[in-house]
Amino acid sequence: MSDVKDFPYDTRLNVLHGPLETVDEKKVADAHVPWFNQTLCQVNASVVRVGVIQGEYHWHKHDNDDEFFYVVEGELTIDLEGRTVGLGPRQGFVVPKGVLHRTRSLERTVILMVENAGIVPTGD
Repeated sequence: MSDVKDFPYDTRLNVLHGPLETVDEKKVADAHVPWFNQTLCQVNASVVRVGVIQGEYHWHKHDNDDEFFYVVEGELTIDLEGRTVGLGPRQGFVVPKGVLHRTRSLERTVILMVENAGIVPTGD
């Protein structure tokens, strides 16, 4: 697997919005360039994050956590061992815990991710 230090990630784990607050994903995404990841809100033991990506993330896995990806705009490719999944706007995909994967996109792409609040976004 690649070394995380080789990638220019801006990952913000603080919860941007609390209960009863309006979440404006577009405003957050439009204010940032790739590779940006911001936790928007917490729902029970999970968080919803917005990601602005372009290029490729490093190969990684989450030993104890599933991860849901939902494309808002652009196109997302998820590489898995032995399989590649392509997603367009309004499509989603769950990567099960323990599965080695990486995300990538040729163009600026905005995604939402739903995952456990304690997950380490760069992998275990």
